Parts: sequence; structure tokens; C-alpha cells
Amino acid sequence: MQNEVTFVSIWDSAFFSKFKTTLMFGICNLAIIPLRAEASDRSEIVSQVLFGEHFEVLEQQKQWTRISLQYDNYEGWIDTKQFREISEHAFGQLSEAAVVLNSDLVEYVAAPDNLLMPIPLGASLSFLDNSEINVENFGFEGLKISGKKPKSNLINTAFMYLNAPYLWGGKTPFGIDCSGFTQMVYKLNGYHLLRDASQQATQGEALSFIEESEPGDLAFFDNDEGRIIHVGIIMDDNYIIHGSGKIRIDRLDHLGIYNAEINRHTHKLRVIKKII
Repeated sequence: MQNEVTFVSIWDSAFFSKFKTTLMFGICNLAIIPLRAEASDRSEIVSQVLFGEHFEVLEQQKQWTRISLQYDNYEGWIDTKQFREISEHAFGQLSEAAVVLNSDLVEYVAAPDNLLMPIPLGASLSFLDNSEINVENFGFEGLKISGKKPKSNLINTAFMYLNAPYLWGGKTPFGIDCSGFTQMVYKLNGYHLLRDASQQATQGEALSFIEESEPGDLAFFDNDEGRIIHVGIIMDDNYIIHGSGKIRIDRLDHLGIYNAEINRHTHKLRVIKKII
């Protein structure tokens, strides 16, 4: 009987501990932190969490915390030391607030100790005016962007990332992958894209021909197994800006992306989507 009571006690403790973690929320109060596939410093970086992005805590260990980003529901593990907990009320406020982003390649936020912290293009500033959340009293005097912009502005934003080095899981001009690039370009213009290329390919309206597309539409590319593995932003005159080694501009035709530097097609076209 004693063993049975102990078993129930342990089960209840584990249950309520797990239930409690689903009610935890956090915000990134550092410039950029890695979001990893597993709870290990050696694990693959699947994305990044930028300054001001908020999230739900799904599971917590001593050193690692598994989260789901509010913006795109992307999940992964972050170092427990690299975020600050916020209340459920604060999480709800941020989720309903207008998205306000840093619109310069790099800017700085100031803390009361007069130290400056650099933040990248696309960092979230929505929480700065909320004293409940901005407990560090971060100050910001740089350029901000908010709200929906004309579709024609997408290419201008894309040029801000030109020549940024390719980085798997990256989301900034200092390292970015193909779908991180498209997501951030759209986000800075007030439009919502999911995180991975295969996820983004489920959004929008499919077009039958390249000739139907216009600058700002997305082109998706697959591998030999038919899996979507790449995405880029269509430009005028059959050009595309995309991430391959770096954010670069190449030709686009009915076969896919043609790289003139190496004289061959590098990506096989699967579908073109109109998001806006």
C-alpha cells in the first residue's frame, strides 16, 4: 500500500510540474540567441530568436528550455540563461500589440547603466513602451517600422540583406538562410510567413507560369524526391533574389535558378506562389 501511495504521489508531481511549464512565457532580452533542435550546445541551430521576440515555454530543464515562438509557432531549445520570464498577461498583451521592428541593419538599445547593446534588423520593439515587460528600461532612438507596406517595397527590403552570408537557421544580415530571408523581408513589410520553405509553400495562391508573377512573389524549389528545399523572391525581368552561399541575385526561368557564374541551373523550380 505504501508503494502505491508513493507511485501516485510521484505521478501527480510529474503531472502538475508538466502542466505548470505550459503556463510559462518568456521574451528574448539579448540581441540574437540560437534556437536548437535538441537540448545541447552541439545540436543543430534550426532558427534564431531575435531581441524582443516572445514565446511560450513548453518544457524546462536546468540548462535548457524548449519554447514555441509566438510569431510562427516554431519550436526548439534555448539556453535557460538567455531569456527572461514574463507573465501570461504580458504575453497576451504582446501577442495583441502591433508589430514594431528595428528597420536599420544594426541599431542599439540603451539600458539605465548607459551600456549599449546592438540589435539586428527585424528585432522586435513592441514591448519597449510596456513598463510591465520592459523591466530593464531599454531605450531606443533608432528607426522603427510597423504596419503593412506596399508589395513594391518588398524588393527594397530584400536588398538590405544582399551579400549577407548564408547561415542555416539564421535570420539576420550577419547570417541568414533562404526561408529566414523571405520570412524577415515579409515581416518587415507587415506580412506573415511561416519559418521553413516547405511551410511557406503551403501559403498563398499558386501561379501557373512565371509570366503571371510579379516582383515580391515567392518561387519554391524541390529536390529529386520532390521535397521543397529552397525559396526566393521574384524580381523584375526574370531575376530572383535568394540565399545560396550568400543572398544573391540570379536568373529565373521555367527550369529553375540559373547561376551565370558557374554556367548551370542550381535549383529546380517547383511552384510560384502569390502571397500578397
